[in-house]
Amino acid sequence: MKFLRKGKVKNIYDIGDEKILFEYSDRISCFDVILNDTIPSKGEVLCRMGAFWFKTLDFPNHMVRIEKPNKMIVKKCEVIPMECVVRGYLYGSFYERVKKGKAKISSEPVLASKLPEIIFDPTTKFEKKDRVVSKTEVLEKKWLTGMEFEWLKRKSIELYKKMSEIVDKAGFILADVKFEFGRVNDKIILIDSVGPDEFRLWPKESYSPGKTQYAYDKQVVRDWLIKVGYKKSLDEARKKGMKIPEPPKLSEDIMNEARRRYIYVFEKITGKKF
Repeated sequence: MKFLRKGKVKNIYDIGDEKILFEYSDRISCFDVILNDTIPSKGEVLCRMGAFWFKTLDFPNHMVRIEKPNKMIVKKCEVIPMECVVRGYLYGSFYERVKKGKAKISSEPVLASKLPEIIFDPTTKFEKKDRVVSKTEVLEKKWLTGMEFEWLKRKSIELYKKMSEIVDKAGFILADVKFEFGRVNDKIILIDSVGPDEFRLWPKESYSPGKTQYAYDKQVVRDWLIKVGYKKSLDEARKKGMKIPEPPKLSEDIMNEARRRYIYVFEKITGKKF
């Protein structure tokens, strides 16, 4: 087994026979920064949730099997360097872009409001900080052909809709989601992970446009980092080209609450006990 790299969340190994091992850690990243603290049980939740979605979505993917508690064997593939973000609601960085006039929608920009139409909003992958990428840039860099880009856009929206129907039955709203794809023998397949680190999930019972939503993802950590001023310091440092500031230590309450939410959403959606 050969160690390949340490990602934001996963440790990745080449195990031969054209297969890769994902070891899901308890690390957590926010605003493209890996925090110093971990969320207990998070890696196992992400591994098992990813397996659930790969099986449930019934879309060609790279999963071979899982090895309990937090390892997944996948097929080696050529990664497409574009993250396929699909948005159904106005929130997060997209809300900030709309407010600044960097993105447009055909309705009033109300925080957490349902968008008039589902938006395909791809970003880069493998850069220090993900950024929005246009179809023109994707084609110029030859990441995809025009037909492949349109196919991925259509399929990503279809997958978002299917996931939305499933989580709706469990009492949630899927605000947005990120998919990643790769190629195996020239066939495009779903890869990486699909779980609480890749989507925003809100309980239907407390949903109310115009305010910050109670979320079953890592938003609770993001909100805390914003509250203590780290997000502002981070943005200023990046704008000035300065060194990224050291992230603050998470409180025990925040770590425990994040763990509880990860486990809760796993149990509600999969119907299985953690």
